[in-house]
Amino acid sequence: MYDVITIGSATLDAFIESDDANIVSVCTNNSIKEFMAYPYGAKLDIEKFDFKTGGGAINTAANFANLGFNTSTIVKIGEGIQGENITKELKKANVDLSNVVRSKKYKTGFSIILISFQGDRTVLAHRGANAHMELEDIDFKSIKNSKWLYLAPLNGNSTKILDKIAEYAEEHDVNMAINVGTSSIKQGKEYLYNVLKTAEVVIMNKDEAGMLTGIQVRPDTKEEKFSKELIHPDIKKMLREIFPKKHKISIITDGRNGAYAYDGEKYYQCDEFPAKVASTLGAGDAFSSTFVASLEKTKWDIEKALMYASVNAAAVVEHFGAQDGFLTFDEMDKRLKKYPEFKVKIIK
Repeated sequence: MYDVITIGSATLDAFIESDDANIVSVCTNNSIKEFMAYPYGAKLDIEKFDFKTGGGAINTAANFANLGFNTSTIVKIGEGIQGENITKELKKANVDLSNVVRSKKYKTGFSIILISFQGDRTVLAHRGANAHMELEDIDFKSIKNSKWLYLAPLNGNSTKILDKIAEYAEEHDVNMAINVGTSSIKQGKEYLYNVLKTAEVVIMNKDEAGMLTGIQVRPDTKEEKFSKELIHPDIKKMLREIFPKKHKISIITDGRNGAYAYDGEKYYQCDEFPAKVASTLGAGDAFSSTFVASLEKTKWDIEKALMYASVNAAAVVEHFGAQDGFLTFDEMDKRLKKYPEFKVKIIK
């Protein structure tokens, strides 16, 4: 019996940081986008370089285990040293390995993570075995015997089995949280909405929510100053859109602007917890998994869960790797006591 099983990607990540990275903002009448840019044709110095294991399923499994949950993960990796490094790190994190699938055909996923001077990152990803998970790779009995199923973003052909996994969890009364990724969104709105309606918790970032719903967050104009509102009306609309009736909670994360939640009646706004940013990689995984773990611990106290999630995400961004800096619940409580003014705002 597991408390949590995570499903998603497992990668070996190469972190690269250069002070020569430029941040370019492009603003139109309807949107604002930022790009990381390097001088074309130049040879640039690297300030920091490191290898870490990562991927949504691995990062969240390590966090759940650190928070005291009996955790296993369903991931697909290749043979060789890259796969061995991943299993070695999972053992260190006290994550059960019995559901790890090894492929002789595909290589372990690999990512190059470009970090800017601001701590934000752009990821170049080779999906490898992550993109080829099949139904026969899934031990459905393990899912049946779990309290929670956490679906991290799936890639490539693996997204095609998402609906079957969600249906199984629904049929066997397993609580499901899903962190939606762009590959799943590309399967189509109708396909993904059929998956979302079976979940207890849906989490995605603002860009992904915009892709899925077709709603774009409008910038301020002379006539309308949306920034004066606690939650942008377009964010509220997104939260409602990704909130099917069975749903208990929908969440949209928004980087430095914090996160927003909706429970069908009330909206919640939680600021980013104070942190000295080294890298934002893994912040979303830390936030999402901590939120789910906190719901279980606090018996569905959304306000408290948002606060815990923000604190743990802030701890992760202060480190270079996506699995560095995880806190326990006691450690999060200590940090919250240092910032008594840090509260979640609620709008009915």
